[in-house]
Parts: sequence; C-alpha cells; structure tokens
Amino acid sequence: MRSYTLIAPAKINLYLEILGDRQDGYHELAMVLQSIDLADRIDLRSNGTDVIRIHCNHPGVPQDKTNLAYRAATLMIDQFPDAFAQYGGVEIEIDKRIPIAAGLAGGSTNAAAVLVGLDLIWNLGLTQSELQEIAAQLGSDVPFCVAGGTAIATGRGEKLSPLPDLDHLYLILAKYRSLEVSTAWAYSTYRKQFGNTYACNTESAEARSVKVNSGCLVNAIAHKDNAKIGECLYNDLEKVVLRAYPQVLQLREAFQRTGVLGTMMSGSGPTVFALTESLPQAQQIQTEVENAIANPDLDFWIAQFSPNGIRVAN
Repeated sequence: MRSYTLIAPAKINLYLEILGDRQDGYHELAMVLQSIDLADRIDLRSNGTDVIRIHCNHPGVPQDKTNLAYRAATLMIDQFPDAFAQYGGVEIEIDKRIPIAAGLAGGSTNAAAVLVGLDLIWNLGLTQSELQEIAAQLGSDVPFCVAGGTAIATGRGEKLSPLPDLDHLYLILAKYRSLEVSTAWAYSTYRKQFGNTYACNTESAEARSVKVNSGCLVNAIAHKDNAKIGECLYNDLEKVVLRAYPQVLQLREAFQRTGVLGTMMSGSGPTVFALTESLPQAQQIQTEVENAIANPDLDFWIAQFSPNGIRVAN
C-alpha cells in the first residue's frame, strides 16, 4: 500500500483588515499570513477499498464527513475519478498538535495535507498552483496552507502573493482551553458594528487592498526589521472579540507588559501570540505571563516562524 506522512503547519495572521462585503457573502479581506512550526502530522495510506476513513487522537476533532480533511479527500475523488478507480480509498490519521478552535487554521492545514498527499499517492503530478485552485473550493485558508511561508492574501483570503521568508522570529501562543470564538460570529458582529466603514464599491476595495502591498508591515518584512514588524501587527477582529471576551484582552495585555516586539490575537481568536527574537526570550515571557495570570485553563506553545507549507516528513 502506498503511504505518506505529511507535516501540516499552523498559520497566524500578522495583519487582517476587513475591506467590505463580497457578492458571495464573504468579506473582502487584506491579510498577511505566516506559517509557524507548530504542526500536525498527517498519515495517509491507500487502503485498496472505495472508502475514506479518518482517525484523530484528539476527541474534539470530528472523525466523519464533517471533517475538512475528509471533505478534501472527497473533493479529490470528484476531481480525479480515474485515479480513485485505480488506487482506491485512503486512511487519514491525524496526530493533532495544533490546538483546535484556536484561529490557527488547524482544520485547513489538515485538508491541505490531504490534497498534497493524494496528489503523491495517486501520481497526479499537480503543480502547487493547481493544488491551490482545488484548495480554494474547501475554504479561504486552505490555499495558503498548501504553500505556507509568508504571504499577502486578498479576496476572501484565496488570492496569494508571496513575501520574503521570515524564519528568524519566535512566538509564544496562548489560548484558554475551554474558550472558543465563532468565526462567523466575529465577522457578522464586525459587520453590524463597523459596516459603515466598508469600501462602497469594488474599485475602492481594490484600492485599499493594494495599499497593503506598500504598507507598514510589508515594508518591515522586506527589511527584516523585527521591531517594526511587531509595531505593525494589526487585526480588525480585535475590535469586537476583545470587547466580548475580556479574558482574551487580559491575556493580550499581559503579553504587552512583558516588553515583547508585538502581540495580537490571531484571526478570529481566541489565541493570542507575542513575538520575540530568541527561544530563551520566548521561554522567559511564557513564564512571566503564566505567573501573572495563573489560570490552569490557559495553555501555552512556543513556535518559530516557518518558510514551509505542507511538506513530506523526513
């Protein structure tokens, strides 16, 4: 039986600006996305049947057709029925290391790994661009997760422009284990409260999107200016999530007091991250925030920026 093990990195948002509404019901966005080396491991193996089976070591992850990784496999079957007829179904084993419901694209990166893995198992020879076109049918984050690294994302997040790699920064991530924030709630609440700031037409949304390419954060990335990168972090969704979830605000403020390069909520949260330049600094900051908040429900991870998206394990 053919099999592959893939590394599926999490992602954070370094920048998230909501520009306006789209005709498809999504929001028009301008973002800077970054892969980190906190990653799941996905084992894929053909099983010689016409069945997809999914397994995960985390009880909170669905192991049925609602899992995005399962949907990725069914999409590949629909797209490549001859390959499916030749090679058959697949077993998907997810070793979950990325926290769930955390705003870190854990489900999206698992789906991206299934696309890449089935391309290999079925000998399809797809290009990265072709895989990303398929990935866009599954969700806004999935195309980025295929390629990874550092990138500007526009549209609903599926239009990607790579930026220079940032592989020299560390981050501390923290999330309350029992806390979840609905992405749909965050965006709909933002629309209700700030819809009057939306671009009034497609042209003005595109003009605002273009500004990100020459903005503060992209310039800082181009010059690898760590201090400036920390200063230029931005997330529109903080305006609604931090008000509704004071414990997320408290966590962000605790990081800020440690003197980090910068701190922000990732995506729709509730994970908060802080940037630093070395592993010892990251460890020290984690200790300070743990002591400041002292909540057994609060989990921490230390990770490094990564230039990689989905890759085959060594």
